[in-house]
Amino acid sequence: MMKIWRSLSFACCLLGWSHGTLAAKPEVVIDPGGVPPEALQAIIGAVDAITRLAEDQDGGEVSRLRRRAHEATLSALETQGYFSAKVELEATEDELGEAWDIFITPGERATVSSVDIALNGRISSEEFADRAAAIKERWPLKPGDLFINSDWGSAKTALLDDVSRKDFYFARYTRTQATVDADEAKADLDLAVDSGPRVRMGPMHTEGLKRVPRTLIERYIRYQPGDPYDQDKLDDWQQSLQSTTFFRGAFVTLDSDPEKRTELPDGDVELPLNVSVSEAPARRFTTSLGVDSDNGVRVEGLYRQNIVFGQPIWTETGVGVDKDRQRAFFDVHLPPTSNGSKDSVGVLFNRSDVEGLDSTRYALGWKRRQERKGAGDSRVEYETQWGLTAAYDRIRIQGADNYNVPTLIGTWQWLRRDVDAKYDPREGNLIDFGIGLGVTMDKGETFQRTNLRLQQWWPIGRRHVLTLRGEVAKVWAGTDRVPQDFGYRTGGARTIRGYKYQSIGLSKGDATIGAPAMALVSAEYMHYFTDMLGMAVFVDAGDAAESFGDMSWALGYGVGARVRTPAGPFHVDVAYGQRDRKLRLHFSLGIAF
Repeated sequence: MMKIWRSLSFACCLLGWSHGTLAAKPEVVIDPGGVPPEALQAIIGAVDAITRLAEDQDGGEVSRLRRRAHEATLSALETQGYFSAKVELEATEDELGEAWDIFITPGERATVSSVDIALNGRISSEEFADRAAAIKERWPLKPGDLFINSDWGSAKTALLDDVSRKDFYFARYTRTQATVDADEAKADLDLAVDSGPRVRMGPMHTEGLKRVPRTLIERYIRYQPGDPYDQDKLDDWQQSLQSTTFFRGAFVTLDSDPEKRTELPDGDVELPLNVSVSEAPARRFTTSLGVDSDNGVRVEGLYRQNIVFGQPIWTETGVGVDKDRQRAFFDVHLPPTSNGSKDSVGVLFNRSDVEGLDSTRYALGWKRRQERKGAGDSRVEYETQWGLTAAYDRIRIQGADNYNVPTLIGTWQWLRRDVDAKYDPREGNLIDFGIGLGVTMDKGETFQRTNLRLQQWWPIGRRHVLTLRGEVAKVWAGTDRVPQDFGYRTGGARTIRGYKYQSIGLSKGDATIGAPAMALVSAEYMHYFTDMLGMAVFVDAGDAAESFGDMSWALGYGVGARVRTPAGPFHVDVAYGQRDRKLRLHFSLGIAF
């Protein structure tokens, strides 16, 4: 048997009691007898709930509470699979007050001996034989597994959900029973689910529409009355409506009111589909103020208009200014197409002056964006973008010849994201691949480019994350008059730390301009001291040059602070650029209001 501790410090650590409340409660010392930490935690929680009641009680009441603590310990052990456990509670008194010594002999932990799952109702027909077999196969508690109360509860919930999420809206348990043989430490599980009739989706009814036309909802929710019920579809439709700018909230549910239920000749049941929405404000104006080490103070403003001329269209007008860039745009966003694609058209003015390169663009463009999720319960997300832009660029290069160029550019971008969290991932990967084709509209000169970006995250324990990132890009051009956003410059907080923003590229005159080839790699190791605060060490390396063979990679490395915020992670990095032999600070902070 384990040594019995009677120290005050151990009791405080074990039960989380402070010196200020310990005198009013019994001091509790537990000899766990070899039970694992999760079982011991359950015992501590159960006993702690009893000792809280012991404050300011008389002797008779405290004696009754001792019996309750004994019973609570046994019950906690049973939830962890110990059905033959023995518990002794000894009470003593000293100058500090009463103390309870709890000795545990856990015995053998129960395991699952057999599982009997009966699926009754329409799901038991030959039509659903394969699905019923798959549901039984997915049952998580297999013979030989530990029988733990929380796992038993989760498994029952999962089984009913597996049946009821598709076709069988009215599925319910008719029997759930676990028969435990304490002497043999075995548990026999017996469950029966009545699926009820197959449910089909009936006509759609909407609530909450005022300005937004019903046709918008019909663009997102596509089905034919009589289609089988599928909760995953309802969830996807609800999420799609909530993600639009037109609604603050949306709920998509079946109406189970018996008076609205339609019995079909084949025994199926049809229920109306209810869509309840809360419309977003017709107009919205937002501003943001930010500062970062690359561009200094940044001010942005955005005006959004929902519903234009009674149509499900929304517009955005925005401006943004910092010391290096000025930007203004007007975009019109069309409702989604039948396959879920989202189109937008817009005009843009953009000017930047960085590292001796002054570039001004006037553009008119179209963009199509399509998002979809991976099959089944996969967390994988795909995003595809097509774009066509007619632009006029005015390029001013310090110390070299200037030029103006009108272009027509087509782009295609494909992104695959498989991460546990979109804005602050700890585990997963990302693949981003794109191509672009362009032609000068005055001389018919062509140019092309392609780029590939990869990133992987690995969790190491609960508070450590390792991430590796790589990027490679190439431009092929039959002209020197290439729009500068078609070439590549690197350096700065989001690329190669330790170097000035976009300072790595081709040297021309007194400026750094976009290069035809670019490659970079980065490794970063993060450790979080709390759920919010952490630090990182990193190494970045890369170059942008005339060709991959001409590259002389710039190396940067350093340390940084990490702060998780509701708006995303905030980074502050100190990096040494080995090529420039300089130490630089990189940071970013933004506030929306």
